[in-house]
Amino acid sequence: MKFTKMLKPNEVERKWHVIDAEGKTFGRLITEIATLLRGKHKPSYTPHVDCGDYVVVINASKVKVTGNKEAKEYHRHTGYFGGVKSEKLAVLREKNPEKLFKLATRGMLPKTKLGREMLKKLKVYPGSEHPHTAQVKGN
Repeated sequence: MKFTKMLKPNEVERKWHVIDAEGKTFGRLITEIATLLRGKHKPSYTPHVDCGDYVVVINASKVKVTGNKEAKEYHRHTGYFGGVKSEKLAVLREKNPEKLFKLATRGMLPKTKLGREMLKKLKVYPGSEHPHTAQVKGN
């Protein structure tokens, strides 16, 4: 009988991926990022282990959205009664692209401790400069 090899957390090999978001479609880019963070692109994918890679997104403020998504709103609750605040996608892209990418990617990851750990491996920068050049060159 053959059994599927299940990875243990200490056996996971992580790589660093740099993605240039300039001119790319937002939704398609987010699905690519979520796949890399979960580790589903690897043959050794194990559902109950965080076997994903690190992802660095540069030029995040220059990402392209199609259709009428500029008016899309992201809602959050303040913790007070009647305290719902909304921010439009276009405003978030200009002011805080890191928050925009994390909110969208979070929706595609598991809603557990495992998903929160995966999201910590996402690094987003509005410009083309990032401080992770030492890690990226090794791959």
